Amino acid sequence: MENNKKGGGIIVEIRAGTGGEEAALFAKDLFRMYSKYAVSSGWQQKILDSKPTELGGLKEITFEVSGSNVFSKMKYEGGVHRVQRIPQTEKKGRIHTSTATVAILPKPKKAQIQIKPEEMRIDFFRASGPGGQYVNKRETAVRITHLPTGLVVTSQTERSQYQNKENALAILEAKLLEKKEEKDLEKLGQERKTQIKWAKRSEKIRTYNFPQNGITDHRAKKSWHNLEDIVEGKLGTVIKALTKKET
Repeated sequence: MENNKKGGGIIVEIRAGTGGEEAALFAKDLFRMYSKYAVSSGWQQKILDSKPTELGGLKEITFEVSGSNVFSKMKYEGGVHRVQRIPQTEKKGRIHTSTATVAILPKPKKAQIQIKPEEMRIDFFRASGPGGQYVNKRETAVRITHLPTGLVVTSQTERSQYQNKENALAILEAKLLEKKEEKDLEKLGQERKTQIKWAKRSEKIRTYNFPQNGITDHRAKKSWHNLEDIVEGKLGTVIKALTKKET
């Protein structure tokens, strides 16, 4: 993974977790936060796939971020993010707890992952929007199934069939690299596993408490009370605290 520290890129996957539509709105907030942080860091960003909801949230979004030190800064974001706030749809003013998961996948270099054409099944279909209605009359959306592993990836954000195929391939390569690294990790000692456990998606890493304007990172064991600034992309202080804890 260290080859992504100075440059290269990552693929970020955000999925709505528990909490229904509120979780999807939170997933959208996380995407916006990372997008603003990417801009302030001078990084480039490209959406590879997204599944919006009728109320403007995101069931899932996958995007690529490239630039200097992108992996070394963003690697801490992988895991379960929890939000506590009053949803827009809540009429009685009750605070709800919802979650979204974030996966940070290093983008493989060309020699790292090689997929043979016969290992893939590629299907084309019409892109759909919220509620399942078709938004494209042509079959430009792409679904790739990696036969040896059963991994399935899709892309429907572009109008071009070719571009969606390239996007889906980028997602697939990153997921295959993740699987390879997980296998390599199983061979490592317990001490090394502990050092890099932040990458596990199942671990609850951070709570965003809107009524208290606070954010708590459970790994750094630290809280900040400028939540509005942080969700607007000012993640630097949080990432700095996590970097300090790791070293």
